[in-house]
Amino acid sequence: MTTAETNNSPGATAQDAGKVLLEVNNLKMHFPVTSGLIFQRAVAHIKAVDGVSFTVNEGETLGLVGESGCGKTTTGRCILQLYEPTEGEVVFEGQELTQLNTRSMRAMRRQMQVIFQDPFSSLNPRMTAGNIIGEPLIVHGLVENKVEYKERVAELLNNVGLNPYMADRFPHEFSGGQRQRIGVARALSVDPKFIVCDEPVSALDVSIQAQIINLLEDLQDQFNLTYLFIAHDLSVVRHISDRVAVMYLGKMVEIADRNDIYVNPLHPYTQALLSAVPIPDPVIDAQRERVLLSGEVPSPLNPPSGCVFHPRCPIATDECSQVEPELRQVEPGHWAACIKSPGYGSY
Repeated sequence: MTTAETNNSPGATAQDAGKVLLEVNNLKMHFPVTSGLIFQRAVAHIKAVDGVSFTVNEGETLGLVGESGCGKTTTGRCILQLYEPTEGEVVFEGQELTQLNTRSMRAMRRQMQVIFQDPFSSLNPRMTAGNIIGEPLIVHGLVENKVEYKERVAELLNNVGLNPYMADRFPHEFSGGQRQRIGVARALSVDPKFIVCDEPVSALDVSIQAQIINLLEDLQDQFNLTYLFIAHDLSVVRHISDRVAVMYLGKMVEIADRNDIYVNPLHPYTQALLSAVPIPDPVIDAQRERVLLSGEVPSPLNPPSGCVFHPRCPIATDECSQVEPELRQVEPGHWAACIKSPGYGSY
């Protein structure tokens, strides 16, 4: 991919010095709604992800935010090919993942891993921590004997701040934070380049959240990792991310540098999200203007025409229900999908 192509991709900035590691183009994931007991047929489709495009550069962290049910986790699973996308391209290091067969995709999984949201349900309760971490080593043939296997497991436990003697314990013998560290160690076991962090701290208390976030940052510096960080906590996303992407009802509505999107949000939905974040100073918090949204989130089974956000948008006009806005660069490095955004241009 050339530099010109990189800078024209959704989410790329003029300051991007690193190469594009992952490129997602027009990704769609529509789940069929079936009818009938014996001969089932699709009568409708749930548009969980509907035309998402973005890039992730090598060594960076892209934060992906949005309310529950907007398609964040589904996007991450489609990238990893845990779900087979309905349409679109997922290009990782120049390879189109949706075209790979099962054998080729298994080899590619060495480069792409995931840290799941729930640190307990994502671990097999019948396996010890050592076996959980070491299983990918055996599957991908990365160790030659038991001695090398045990040394590698001990090294991985040390990397995530756990003592090697804990390898013989079962998941129920660990705390929530320790279980999440085991999940991180399992993801690191095959030396990946890219990790999807699917809300890795949302099930943990605040002090443990800080430990896991600091651990992820240290590991990124140590192993030159690239993250897609999915989360609800906007303060956590601002801390760990280089750029932030905002999703609503299966669509990408805004992508920008982390500081730019928090200081100058252009999409009305992003403005509403940020206005809901509490400020520690009660005087400032009382003085700021809140953006209140009316109504409920529409169903992805039957999304609104035009801009999917227009039924709840405080600045929507009749045009918004007729025109479906594309994600467009409105400022250098700042992409938005709103025809009312300054600099959006003609539509």
